[in-house]
Amino acid sequence: MAITLVPVGDLKEHEQTVDENTMRVQRGLVRDGMVKDPIIVDSHSMVILDGHHRYNALKRMGYAYVPVYLVDYSSDHIVVAAWRTGEHVTKAEVMRAGLSGDLMPAKTSRHVLADIPHGANVPLAILKEK
Repeated sequence: MAITLVPVGDLKEHEQTVDENTMRVQRGLVRDGMVKDPIIVDSHSMVILDGHHRYNALKRMGYAYVPVYLVDYSSDHIVVAAWRTGEHVTKAEVMRAGLSGDLMPAKTSRHVLADIPHGANVPLAILKEK
């Protein structure tokens, strides 16, 4: 799976974020000088599936591009579950939220993907305006 650099404005969120979590992620990005794990994005809709806090931290920091792994969300190899006990979330609800802009609460969906590499270590310097 290859990392693709996507313009920040092309991505669509489906969940809200927690400001203190975004700030914590931002501090980690600055400390490390890199994005260790790219954001997971549906290739057809450009809806973010995993990495909302990383996305928002990069956006706040003024970066023009975000490193992503593009996936086919319709694949049976991607499963969505709820983070909170007793809640249920579907792929259709995730897509509806991402495409409509009517965002779900933070940490509603948890995506499980097989074979997503970790530790890609994309330097922040390559995410600036080209």
